[in-house]
Amino acid sequence: MLTRRHFIITSAALFSGPLAAPVWAQDAVDFDFDEQVERPDPMGDNPWGLHPRFMPTRVAHRAGLRPGDIHVDPVPKYLYHIGDDGTAMRYGVAVGRSGLQSPGSYTIRRKVEWPSWTPTANMIAREPDVYGQFAGGVPGGPENPLGARALYLYRGNVDSYLRIHGTPQPWSIGTSASSGCVRLVNDHVMQLYEQVDLGTRVTLHSPR
Repeated sequence: MLTRRHFIITSAALFSGPLAAPVWAQDAVDFDFDEQVERPDPMGDNPWGLHPRFMPTRVAHRAGLRPGDIHVDPVPKYLYHIGDDGTAMRYGVAVGRSGLQSPGSYTIRRKVEWPSWTPTANMIAREPDVYGQFAGGVPGGPENPLGARALYLYRGNVDSYLRIHGTPQPWSIGTSASSGCVRLVNDHVMQLYEQVDLGTRVTLHSPR
């Protein structure tokens, strides 16, 4: 499995433009290694109050990435959807809390609009006061933890119980807040959902 260090450094800064160099420092908070092609408008529509860097941004990437793939880098909290023209769409996300991330390669086998949600047995066992009340499931809707859309990640034909999904908590974007899933604000996951096909490969990179 590729570590994040390998992903950034030995892959020639996969998401950097030809003249950009990767940033690497032990105390760095953000590792910004892509060259922006289209910058978000800081005065644009941002009702969630997100930092501008978490707004959808088109960035250049080097050759060698497969069009259609999704990569999630948990350190700067970015999801990249690779295009077929040398660019990728970058979205700000929330990722799993420390110890709850599951780096690896996955495939999207299901897509659901306004999905229902049921916490896993492990979630209930780990935090019964938080999740026990939802053991019977929560119907889809604006307050559902999966938000407006969900992309279901599988390993082979086995559901990993990890999702790329929306959230009713947009203030969590840019943090490590989930039980392992990848969150986007609802408007952004709806945009991504329309661009993603079943069978899409998703790589969740290691934070190390």
